[in-house]
Amino acid sequence: MANITKKVSWSSRTDESGAAGEDTPLLNGSEPPRRSRQLSEGDGIFQIGRLSTVDLEEEITSDEDSLRARPKEIPHNEKLLSLKYESLDYDNIENQLFLEEERRMGHMNFRCLEISRWVICGLIGFFTGLVACCIDIVVEILAGYKYKEVKENIEKFTEAGGLSISLLLWAVLNSAFVMVGSIIVAFFEPVAAGSGIPQIKCYLNGIKIPRVVRLKTLLVKVFGVICSVAGGLAVGKEGPMIHSGAVIAAGVSQGRSTSLKRDFKIFEYFRRDTEKRDFVSAGAAAGVSAAFGAPVGGVLFSLEEGASFWNQMLTWRIFFASMISTFTLNFFLSVHHNTPGELSSPGLINFGRFDSETMTYNLYEVPLFIAMGAIGGLLGALFNFLNYWLTIFRIRYVHRPCLQVMEAMLVAAVTAMVSFTMMYFSNDCQPLDSNSSEDYPLQLFCADGEYNSMATVFFNTPEKSVRSLFHNQPGTSSPLTLGLFTLTYFFLACWTYGLAVSAGVFIPSLLIGAAWGRLCGILLASITHSSDSMWADPGKYALIGAAAQLGGIVRMTISLTVIMMEATGNVTYGFPIMLVLITAKIVGDYFVEGLYDIHIKLQSVPFLHWEAPATSHWLTAREVMSSPVTCLNRIEKVGTIVDILSNTSTCHNGFPVVVQVANSDEPAKLCGLILRSQLIVLLKHKVFVELARSRLTMRKLQLKDFRDAYPRFPPIQSIHVSQDERECMMDLTEFMNPTPYTVPEETSLPRVFKLFRALGLRHLVVVNDENKVIGLVTRKDLARYHMGKHGLEELQLAQT
Repeated sequence: MANITKKVSWSSRTDESGAAGEDTPLLNGSEPPRRSRQLSEGDGIFQIGRLSTVDLEEEITSDEDSLRARPKEIPHNEKLLSLKYESLDYDNIENQLFLEEERRMGHMNFRCLEISRWVICGLIGFFTGLVACCIDIVVEILAGYKYKEVKENIEKFTEAGGLSISLLLWAVLNSAFVMVGSIIVAFFEPVAAGSGIPQIKCYLNGIKIPRVVRLKTLLVKVFGVICSVAGGLAVGKEGPMIHSGAVIAAGVSQGRSTSLKRDFKIFEYFRRDTEKRDFVSAGAAAGVSAAFGAPVGGVLFSLEEGASFWNQMLTWRIFFASMISTFTLNFFLSVHHNTPGELSSPGLINFGRFDSETMTYNLYEVPLFIAMGAIGGLLGALFNFLNYWLTIFRIRYVHRPCLQVMEAMLVAAVTAMVSFTMMYFSNDCQPLDSNSSEDYPLQLFCADGEYNSMATVFFNTPEKSVRSLFHNQPGTSSPLTLGLFTLTYFFLACWTYGLAVSAGVFIPSLLIGAAWGRLCGILLASITHSSDSMWADPGKYALIGAAAQLGGIVRMTISLTVIMMEATGNVTYGFPIMLVLITAKIVGDYFVEGLYDIHIKLQSVPFLHWEAPATSHWLTAREVMSSPVTCLNRIEKVGTIVDILSNTSTCHNGFPVVVQVANSDEPAKLCGLILRSQLIVLLKHKVFVELARSRLTMRKLQLKDFRDAYPRFPPIQSIHVSQDERECMMDLTEFMNPTPYTVPEETSLPRVFKLFRALGLRHLVVVNDENKVIGLVTRKDLARYHMGKHGLEELQLAQT
């Protein structure tokens, strides 16, 4: 695992030698060998909370074995945390500039700001729905063209022979689409790969993922997902809509485009992490709503990922954005289908209407649903386990862009070949009548008036295949067809997720679960020999199986329950779906984590869960804090500030500001906190005490100057400070936060953890009884101590 984090990341691409990845600083793991710091022989017991330099791939010597009984550091799952990921500044910096601006604003100004927030959320919903509509229409056109050409070619060569040409045509078309989508992802914006849900989860958790909400990322994500779905991969376009909505929200809320270098001079008040993350939450919810036609599910999705910053008005605004998104998609799709005003397509995927009168369930079926939930948890755990090791293999051996494109094309060709082979050897023929809903029925070797049932699920977009499995009449697919499809599509989807393409895992999971769920329904009907089709309706069990499989892979509960209920338009199945999702999560969590959590850990992101470890009350802030702390005086020398900011070995982003007691040798007392970004803006504008005295007409720095620099603050290397300016002094009083959050050194770890999650903090200063700084707790300090099930117990046993 040590070398894994060095070679790949969401937001950057290493060169062919891998040197860029090796330069990535790592926290609490192995640093590059040339930078390793070793413990001196006289250091004694290693202090908890310091940065460890233990290399996970080194063999433990006999001397190290003798020290195992000593709690050198708390054991935890992931030894590496990348220093490239920083926290968002969700806490308002209430310095003098901020307070003066707020006090100048009247009641009408705040009312206008609230109206602006609603307008922004409306725009977020509109543009998200518009993007979803464009994706759906283009995918429908491209996929329709591809399937039409392949279908005509297969029909042409079925009797004359030469079906290998049809197979070659199908594989070439798939590979061509996927090649285009993979090239733009691998070479232009790697962070656009995958569904983007893990990155958005991290953003809502309070982590700044580089390049995740940029315009370029949105463009690559949209074009990439179109190519991936049209290329026939085992993917869906619904997951990437969440990422797309978040990017749209981040751009619209700022009133400018840093990528295009265009500033529209609107919404300037919202140019800070505090406001931006709220709008990104609305964008993610709008993406869920556009994908599934589930506005309430979208709100709950954002709630699950960012409940620490929730309030009532924000909830309403997010719900408003979700409703606007699904309405916009509905309206434009109705125009595209030549039925303007008929709002019957609320989301990209339409499960169809599940009628309560024809699809009921009985109390004695509840245990069967729970058993299916357990099966979904087991299959989900297997899926995640295989994908975990496949991702590790990719990180080690397929980290070059050219290799990533080649792998994506290989998967596309293999998918076409496997699909064709399954259709070719399938003898499952079904009668083709006027009630059949198949868009591209293939006859192949079936008799006249019949079609190949295996081709129904392979020779179609995944969304339409899911709907067919939900609503096709009993007998339209044989158990052998469903079993073989489940087996092959399971491994194809597992292989596909993690490629350098924009793609989601929601629809493949639903399709796999719907297939084996429908199989369960058919088997139950055959076992019981029941003449009542309601006892084992295959569509009903397909829905339960789909929920179980998706829950077993992604481990979402509340939001996914509501999403499934809204997508089916039937509240009747709310209770069994909830039971199935809870069971799948419990069973799956026993073996391995959810798919998104696995990929977050593989990227060494300092992700904070909702609660601290259950047995962590014996730990205090003193054990988890980083020390010693780099502090600044309230009036500090410019040269000192430049040297601290230029120190690449630390890269600190927050600095406690202290004041020295006159005529005393005692440590200075805390009087505030200032951020790296603030110091850079101050240096850029030459806010020095000497210059302020010499230039009486010098313009006073305002909050607008900080907002204009947000979010891409210039690096310290780009700011020129002359030798004479280094001798000047800088007064930080007006710009520092005079009331930072602090805790005593004896504060328990769970309390520190709750402060971070509830308030969205980036820095927490640890002080002693005399208000003197003794340490600083950051997100990475807490993430390093979020252990697995038995980490703390093992340490306690070691101590006893």
